[in-house]
Amino acid sequence: MAKVLISIGSNIEPATQVRKAVGTLLREFAEVRLSSVYESRAVGFSGDNFLNLVACVETDQGLAQLQGLFKRIEIEQGRDLNAAKFTPRTIDLDILLYDNVVQQGDTARDQPQLPRAEITYNAFVLRPLAELVPNWQHPILKQTYASLWREFSATPQADEQELWPVSFDWTGVSLSARAQTPVAEAPR
Repeated sequence: MAKVLISIGSNIEPATQVRKAVGTLLREFAEVRLSSVYESRAVGFSGDNFLNLVACVETDQGLAQLQGLFKRIEIEQGRDLNAAKFTPRTIDLDILLYDNVVQQGDTARDQPQLPRAEITYNAFVLRPLAELVPNWQHPILKQTYASLWREFSATPQADEQELWPVSFDWTGVSLSARAQTPVAEAPR
């Protein structure tokens, strides 16, 4: 079983969209573990604030199958996949890590870059990732996500990307302890 970390973000009806996405993940996977939910200002464009979190699932699905599933979820939730990169979105589901796979992205083949580059430069990805899997190591940098977050949080870039944890009401999404338990074991 592969351990997969997924970034979830929205700034169009974000609370509703995050609930829907997590609800779908809970139906698709036997176990889903979640970071806290964080709010942040839009990065790269002017727009409403985002809600972001990271989820961890275990699956036998391959990367292409997962990419297809996440694109389907995005489309079902009203995401325009042809919209410009730095624009508001209903939901964004990105594979950050698939076990310790390292690969260059190929947009023509809809293959993600792994590990996803934004892990090291977007606070809204790195902070929830470091919270959920603090002791896992980045497969290229060979540093834990907790240490990467400590280093990043001391930079001017972190000050420019302010984010804060928010109390999140999961009304309408039945979460169990499985969705709140930290992930302790790194992929082999």
